[in-house]
Amino acid sequence: MHHLKLLTLLLTFCLIPQLEGCTGKKKPTTASNDAAQTEPTGAHKKNGRPTRSQEIIKRAEAEWDFFGRQTIQLDSTGESIPHVGHWEDDGDPWSSRVRVYWSSVGKPGLDGFDCKQPWSAAFISYVMQAAGLSRGEFPGSDAHWNYIRYFTQGNPSAAFATHKITEYSPEEGDLICATRGSHGFIPVYDHLNTSTVLMGHAKLHCDIVVEKNKDYLLTIGGNVRNSVSKTKIPLGQKGFLKPTEQRPWFVVLENRLDP
Repeated sequence: MHHLKLLTLLLTFCLIPQLEGCTGKKKPTTASNDAAQTEPTGAHKKNGRPTRSQEIIKRAEAEWDFFGRQTIQLDSTGESIPHVGHWEDDGDPWSSRVRVYWSSVGKPGLDGFDCKQPWSAAFISYVMQAAGLSRGEFPGSDAHWNYIRYFTQGNPSAAFATHKITEYSPEEGDLICATRGSHGFIPVYDHLNTSTVLMGHAKLHCDIVVEKNKDYLLTIGGNVRNSVSKTKIPLGQKGFLKPTEQRPWFVVLENRLDP
């Protein structure tokens, strides 16, 4: 019995090193099926009608619910999955749902079984489209750096504005972005529009902030541990993001839809 409990803990805490992509490993067991159910559920309607930022959060929450409410927690000890949801290649309806995300960026031939193809940017693009944003407000793309670069150029219709993580604390409805893959930990850039990250087709990942508390954020992203996942992210001093090996944050996209 002691060895069985130890094996369960190892399956929960010894996670795959990649943020995205196929793992080739057996799905870990869930440590607590109640963990995701007790997490806060993000912004609610105000005055009977959701703001546009709240509509984005609502759409992201709906996709998270569809994928089984997978929950990830980051802390000083590393990363864990308190609740495991459905994965991209678990078959229908989840693999087909990933095809919907790909279709939003003009690639309907891909689905959840194409798990070597990172779909986190397609997920973000789908959520923005479903929330009613125009291409001028959010230019959907299969790569995060495309729309981040757009927001650095001062386009008047852009729904987001870029900020260094040392100067702006993320709020609900914002996007937070990190590098992934072989790029590793990177510094905060003073001039995002000229950085090699944005001009060099870098591998990036972004999450939608769905709730902010005093010490942490709750975010939702696609293709996070093979699913649409909600992540609990601790905040540093003054509510700023703290880059870590697991999440090398480098930019916050401020949501300017609701003045």
